Amino acid sequence: MLLSRLPSAPLRPATTSSARLPWLVVTAARRYMSNDVGVDSTTGEAIRTDSADIEPSLLTITRTMAPRELPPSSKLLFGRHFSDHMLKIRWTEASGWDAPSIEPYAPLSILPSATVLHYAQAIFEGMKAYKHPTGTVTMFRPDMNMERMNTSARRLALPTFNGNAFIECMRQLIALERRWIPTEPGHSLYIRPTLIGTNGTLGVQPPTEALLFVICSPAGPYYPQGFKPVPLYGTTEYIRAAPGGTGAYKLAANYAPGVMAQKMAAKAGYAQNLWLHGPEHYLTEVGTMNLFVALKGEDGVTELVSPPLDGMILPGVTRDSVLTLARNHVSGKKRLPGLPDKLKVSERPITMGEVKTAAETGCLVELFGTGTACVVTPVEKIGYLGSDVVIPTGEDGMGPLSRPLWTELTGIQTGEIESEWNFVVTK
Repeated sequence: MLLSRLPSAPLRPATTSSARLPWLVVTAARRYMSNDVGVDSTTGEAIRTDSADIEPSLLTITRTMAPRELPPSSKLLFGRHFSDHMLKIRWTEASGWDAPSIEPYAPLSILPSATVLHYAQAIFEGMKAYKHPTGTVTMFRPDMNMERMNTSARRLALPTFNGNAFIECMRQLIALERRWIPTEPGHSLYIRPTLIGTNGTLGVQPPTEALLFVICSPAGPYYPQGFKPVPLYGTTEYIRAAPGGTGAYKLAANYAPGVMAQKMAAKAGYAQNLWLHGPEHYLTEVGTMNLFVALKGEDGVTELVSPPLDGMILPGVTRDSVLTLARNHVSGKKRLPGLPDKLKVSERPITMGEVKTAAETGCLVELFGTGTACVVTPVEKIGYLGSDVVIPTGEDGMGPLSRPLWTELTGIQTGEIESEWNFVVTK
């Protein structure tokens, strides 16, 4: 099962004596009768320790009275249009997760002293839903997003939740908003789950109140005119993350500091920045994407390299998917047409010096980024210490590894290729 990796909530009471009562009634009765309490470490006040998890069966839906007109698919810009409804689930330290609700898309109401505004207690995810030619709607690998979101929540001392339960709530939101999913090739519905601390008391401490919400946005193809390799600026003036920091988590606070580096790259004539780390200039990420480098060895074996998940790099879902597809090809589990017969897959450190040397000796095959929005982004050159390192690209902008990997991955996402990575929203 696709979601078997996530912890599942019990489907019925553990004792047989209460089996005749509905599970929710029994749970509520036990919670009411329980004497389990704890103490808030900051205030000394008593708090309940038997807080509730997300319960999809309690979901309520309030439909909008004024559905908006769909934007033309040909004019879609990423993150500019949003669907009619949103999902909201509130949390308090005392009682846990409230009943989920789907409501009309509208401004949030939070206090000016909310901790998210002062201490950046915010995490988010990026996911997509696709409408297949048969009419079936699917999400791509939502289990991995839920695992990562819970990992990020723990890093900020935000509340965690049952991933399966939250996916079910999102499934109902997406099913309600299915008219917002474009049907044209390369289009999708972008899904943005977000969790923020909302209690209105200043002080750097774990939040006592939080809000988990989801908004949806129709998205067109990242390259509507075909693939266009991008030039990168090798950023040595700033770093994205450091060992022991928060680079491996999808925190809102990780993104704003990158804007200055992006502006600097654009001013120098490059589309995006390549984050380099340390005096050795280790490659880490491309803007907000993970990174892959393909090298040709003297033995004729092509090596597909991605920097390791060393605590500085975000464990991307697309990154994991590309690595899995490439390893399945190597093992023979599923060979991909177009990928080299002699291929090895590595997660290892790689420096800009190694990339430059490979380019100069003809051993550099290609370099590309991966992410939810773009899937694959080929790179044509890297500005590095005053000169450009030229990256080979194909006639269509893609390289010999990125092209078959992108073809397989997008084929899965759009339903052309059957895969357990697709979670069915509605048929």
